[in-house]
Amino acid sequence: MLSLMKLSVIRGQGATAHEVQLPHLELAVGEVQAVVGPSGCGKSTLLEAIGLLLAPSALAHFTLGPERIDLAALLSRGNERALAEIRSRDLGFLLQNGGLLPFLSVRDNISLPRRLLGLSAHSERVVHACEVLGLVPLLDKRPTALSIGERQRTAFVRAMAHEPRLLLADEPTAALDPEAGERLFGLIVSLVQELEMAALVVSHDLALVTRFQLPRLAATLMPGGCRFAPAS
Repeated sequence: MLSLMKLSVIRGQGATAHEVQLPHLELAVGEVQAVVGPSGCGKSTLLEAIGLLLAPSALAHFTLGPERIDLAALLSRGNERALAEIRSRDLGFLLQNGGLLPFLSVRDNISLPRRLLGLSAHSERVVHACEVLGLVPLLDKRPTALSIGERQRTAFVRAMAHEPRLLLADEPTAALDPEAGERLFGLIVSLVQELEMAALVVSHDLALVTRFQLPRLAATLMPGGCRFAPAS
């Protein structure tokens, strides 16, 4: 589903510059990998770069999907139109702050990505996700009426509603109690397999990562930055 080599992203300048390196990453269809490391090491930066939100300072190879869309070429040419189409169609983002639109109901926030792509607003998989995560009674509420955990669960369903190829989730369980966090983690794993997607999940909860036996992309701090590689 995803193949990447020699990615480097630099944030800041001079003495405050922080470089995030990812020498190699392969994600198969149905695979979920956890991104782990200390706070501030660059996990969110890595997710943003893979999600085409940050321009890399170096990139040797980056393809997505069975047809191997050449994202490295699009990035090098600065083809913003094509990159924007890929972000909206092929990628699903679950950000730490949720990113819900306050003037839309939960139902309309969730259906928005499908509507923008011309898809039917109704999806049985979305209905299932809402049932598992306890969102059905909240569908007509606005985000301001939700708890932090409810907003995060809503944001997850919105991120997968259009059935993207790649789901990028940044600390999806941070605002949830242990039981709700386990339900969400289990749903991510099962839907990624069912929908033949792939996913990268940034998580500080090593107990959950271990419980679901996820392979880890682990951070190693180095002078001036951080390097991510598969954990042994």
